Amino acid sequence: MDITSIIGIIAGLAALIGGFFWEGGRVSGLLQWNAALIVFGGTIAAVMISFPARTLRDVPAAVKMAFGLSRTRLDEQAEELVEMAQISRRSGVLSLESRAEAHPDPFTREGLQLIVDGTDPGQVRQILELEMDAAELKAERYAKIFEAAGGYAPTMGIIGTVMGLIRVLGNLTDPSHLGPSIAVAFTATLYGVASANLLLLPIASKIKARSQLRLHGMEMLLVGILSVQNGDHPLLVRKKLASFLQDGTAENATVGVQP
Repeated sequence: MDITSIIGIIAGLAALIGGFFWEGGRVSGLLQWNAALIVFGGTIAAVMISFPARTLRDVPAAVKMAFGLSRTRLDEQAEELVEMAQISRRSGVLSLESRAEAHPDPFTREGLQLIVDGTDPGQVRQILELEMDAAELKAERYAKIFEAAGGYAPTMGIIGTVMGLIRVLGNLTDPSHLGPSIAVAFTATLYGVASANLLLLPIASKIKARSQLRLHGMEMLLVGILSVQNGDHPLLVRKKLASFLQDGTAENATVGVQP
């Protein structure tokens, strides 16, 4: 699991709740189950209306992409491609057949199988680029679910606040309870804005960032696979792949889980 995401969520909640208590707030002022029902129930309902069931079934995969980690690093993948270039030049592309069948990364496995089968380099590029486009579109679909939820949540919070104010204004016989009742009503707005900006929208941003990182790695794999097929010298393959590692990606935490 991506520890930075967990730390970020905990730190955000601690800052919000800690600031509330610092000003003398009470736990009962934050825990309003009716407001939570309106905001979160309404947000879930709005998302269900916005997307077909097939898309909503992707929510677990989207959460996994945002919070999970793959242990594959770009620098390790680059070294593996250089090694395969050495094997290919020494023993031929067919010598990679066993590695192609057993490779854990689907994109690499498909690319190796294509070159082992003798597929034309142009077709190899086209097929792998289509795979990259499909991965990008899938990640965008994942992110849109949480972006939509992040847009609905604040609005549901406002609706909850308005509903609470209607109830307050409809019962003005006891002015002593007016202030606390209004405070309770505004809790719904707090829930909506906080959940959108602390959880839902950041998850969408994390999915997009993971998608870009994954596409960067797939592009490097594409270049390396085509170089292996072309019989390029391992030093040339290493030089080609080095450009993908110069931005520090290889030193970052690990490539995101595949969508």
